[in-house]
Amino acid sequence: MAESRTPPSAPRACGAAALFAVFAVCAGDAVARTFPFGPRTRAVNDLGNQFVPFHAHLWDLLHGRTGGGLLLNWRSGYGTSLLPDLGTYLTGPFALLVGVFPRERIDLAVYVVTVLKLGAAAASMALVLLRQRRGSRWGAAVLGAAYALCGWAVVEASYNPMWLDGLIAFPLLCLVAEWVREGRRPVLGPVVVAVCWVANFYTAYMATLGAALVLLARGGARPRVLGRAAATVLLGVGLAAPVLVPVFLGSRHAYPGWTRHFDAASWPDVAARVLPATYSFFTPALFLGAGALLLAAALPFHRGVARRERLVWGGLVAGVLLSAQWEPTHLVWHVFATPNGSPYRQTFVLAGVVVMAAWTGVAAGWPGPRALLGGAGVLAAVAVAAAGSALVTGASYALFAGGVAAAVGAVVLLGRAGRGRRVVRAAGGALLAATVVVPAAATTAYADRERPARLDDYPAWGGAHEVRAAAVRGADGWPEHRTDPGRPQLTGNDPLLVGGQGAAYYSSHTPEVWTRTLAALGGGWTSHGRSLQSLDNPVTDALFAVGARWREGVLTRTGERLPLVTVRPRAAGTGPGGRELRYGSSAFRNQELLLGSRVYDLPADGACPVGSDVFAWAPDFTGTVRLGGTGRPAELRGGLPKRRAAMTPLGTQRAAGVRVEWRGRGAVPEGSVGCLDRGRLSEAVARLRATAAVDVRVDGDTVRAALPPGTRGVAVLAAPRIAGWRCGGRPAGEHLGLVAVEVSGGASVSCAFRPPGLRAGAAGGTAALLVLVGTGVRLRRARRPHATKTSPVHHRAVPRERAGAA
Repeated sequence: MAESRTPPSAPRACGAAALFAVFAVCAGDAVARTFPFGPRTRAVNDLGNQFVPFHAHLWDLLHGRTGGGLLLNWRSGYGTSLLPDLGTYLTGPFALLVGVFPRERIDLAVYVVTVLKLGAAAASMALVLLRQRRGSRWGAAVLGAAYALCGWAVVEASYNPMWLDGLIAFPLLCLVAEWVREGRRPVLGPVVVAVCWVANFYTAYMATLGAALVLLARGGARPRVLGRAAATVLLGVGLAAPVLVPVFLGSRHAYPGWTRHFDAASWPDVAARVLPATYSFFTPALFLGAGALLLAAALPFHRGVARRERLVWGGLVAGVLLSAQWEPTHLVWHVFATPNGSPYRQTFVLAGVVVMAAWTGVAAGWPGPRALLGGAGVLAAVAVAAAGSALVTGASYALFAGGVAAAVGAVVLLGRAGRGRRVVRAAGGALLAATVVVPAAATTAYADRERPARLDDYPAWGGAHEVRAAAVRGADGWPEHRTDPGRPQLTGNDPLLVGGQGAAYYSSHTPEVWTRTLAALGGGWTSHGRSLQSLDNPVTDALFAVGARWREGVLTRTGERLPLVTVRPRAAGTGPGGRELRYGSSAFRNQELLLGSRVYDLPADGACPVGSDVFAWAPDFTGTVRLGGTGRPAELRGGLPKRRAAMTPLGTQRAAGVRVEWRGRGAVPEGSVGCLDRGRLSEAVARLRATAAVDVRVDGDTVRAALPPGTRGVAVLAAPRIAGWRCGGRPAGEHLGLVAVEVSGGASVSCAFRPPGLRAGAAGGTAALLVLVGTGVRLRRARRPHATKTSPVHHRAVPRERAGAA
């Protein structure tokens, strides 16, 4: 198996692959004048809404500026579990690099991380190719870059940077598969698996499936090899358990969001996505550089490769492609649930398999005229099939045809460049690299221009962010009071991006209890309930200890405010006669239920008493609403279940008989206008403050509150009762969706948060670590030379499968 060892030329090939990938992406962004090379924002969809804000929060964590720890995020959703978000978005090694950038350059930091991930994926693929088979350094470099520049990477994963950890994971796990096949690296192998699964478990799962298929294609079907492979994966996943288990349970407690059924893409569209400069959200981005595609398509006609290998790799490529189009196997790839968006997330595995198939031919020698002609014919058939798709453009065909022609010329030059003909070899290699870099740069530029026209976009950090962040910092009073960065929101995660402690929160782990509680109180959402918006309302501000909030360009001090911990007279969650308290259909009445007092009038004719504050609430309404003919119109964006319009302030009723006017579409429910009596609100707050905590201390994931002597009732913490809260050593109770604990004459309460699964994950990780250490010790002893007092030292031969074990 000497031919499978990594050759000395590997570092240069890996470096060249990374350089090609980085250059192509940066060149494409520069041509499109996209950030950081121009004014066009790249922060579209979840990149601006989730990933940039989460990386900003990571920056704050690294610099000790979050006001919390690793377990509880006090900034978002009035208190949410942080570890599942870290494990989903931020545990990749490259994410830590944001800490070396200034915080106001967080968008640049995320861009640099994204580009470096693409470069790392290219280098990793070049490495594993050379590890599988010795071959041309130029070929490995170009194919490694082609993998990292596949359509899935530059069109979809570039604005979902956590997915790029899977792009890196696939070649790394294929490298582990090589070690498993040879019986080498039994300690390092599980460590690599663990790093990949911690970085992003979702794409690592897909990468693991792909690596298993590659192992089988490489002749790893023997029971002993399969046993080693299973043990390596299980041990690696066990090492990652402290992160994986809380992430998994966080998903179980999340609001369900959008359920989508799988619809296979049409075959003309599938063919079209093989070509450069195409874009679609619901088809597989199969694009690879023409050089890589030509070499892969030429494999079936390459006589230098054994027929069995040609059949195996051709069958593997076809099988992975077909599995993406068949619902049962589609579900296997996606952990048995169709993704809400981008339903072909496993496409990077297909790209990697195609690249490995191409390398199988290159390692046996550059394909000759017959193979090149056959490969060009296959690609011509793909181009003809793509003609039936609306996704393909004239530029796509021009780039594709030019790339294939250049690739044929490059392969001819490389095939004729023997020893001593460095100039010819370099010319052929450079031309082959151009067939990957140029169309990838063009595809990057094309996608940069298409995304803002199809997706929501968000500005990079600028003056508006700085002004709001400075105002929020200046008003910060946590934990005495919250400062909500308010509305209009810059992103779905403004508390993470600009600071403060708000109701807004957007994550795959948005807890169901908080989505339902905030909605019951009049909150709004987008993304089918996963992206919650700040609620601008005096009653909820009082209940959730909001002392300041950003409103229409100004930081405003709120009026009535309670401390974080208040005491209610009834048993937790019960009403008169022991009946369980439940929210009803009216957000106004639900606020009163949580407050414990009536503060709203709900006029049947839509006209409020003079002097009251007027609020409109119509969750499914889309349009404008205003108070009378001269009031300032407020926009409501309903459309259930995707969007829910938040309760909106309309101003103060100045004259009798002025009614609320609605213009738009959607249901306006009975009781859609609420008239808040500020005097009654002040009285209600004063009653609650009389028995509320006199001192509240927050230390990371622990809240301690000092109560008035002899306090009895239910202490309520103004935070959602997400799974993991314990008070007094027992699971916390719940009061209308908030954390609660009964008190009977006590002087204080103490509640602490521990993410579900943290203890079990730590136990699993510890067990896996002990097994790994035991394996390392056993192997070290097996390799140690034996010696006795009466005999010289004899060095025992190490079985080949254990050589280089650590």
